[in-house]
Amino acid sequence: MSTQRPVVDYSLTKRAVLRDFQRGLVAMGEICDSSPYLRNAARFHGEQTELRCPVCRRENLTYVRFAYGEALRQSAGQARRPDELSLLAATVDEFQVYLVEVCRGCGWNHLIEQYLLGTRVTGSNSPRRIDVDINERPERYGRVSQSARRDGAVATAGCDE
Repeated sequence: MSTQRPVVDYSLTKRAVLRDFQRGLVAMGEICDSSPYLRNAARFHGEQTELRCPVCRRENLTYVRFAYGEALRQSAGQARRPDELSLLAATVDEFQVYLVEVCRGCGWNHLIEQYLLGTRVTGSNSPRRIDVDINERPERYGRVSQSARRDGAVATAGCDE
């Protein structure tokens, strides 16, 4: 039995922000506003990509994943590497993962997607153990289209809207 989990993709929002930047409607300082905490998370917990920064085009982007959820208690909101998320997904009931891309050069950052992980089966209140491979793209859980505005602050990424 496969368990479908919702995935929220923010690529349309990213495209809109970059389009506004290219048209001169948004200043570079407004979109390249990563905090020192986010840059350190990218440095120590990030996953280097082959994608160039869409703003400065000098550095490669780094993906940072943040985990939020009641079951994580005091460790909620911490940056996690993919191997740590796999371990959490096999042992924790349910939690949200927020994937953020960061340019460590110019400070560009944008929420890429969010998805659920954990042992709870969708639609069930009782936990059930499932095997999770975090290196597999979350698209396997299905897509949920949702319009969203750009959220420049990672600290607010886990807040309920």
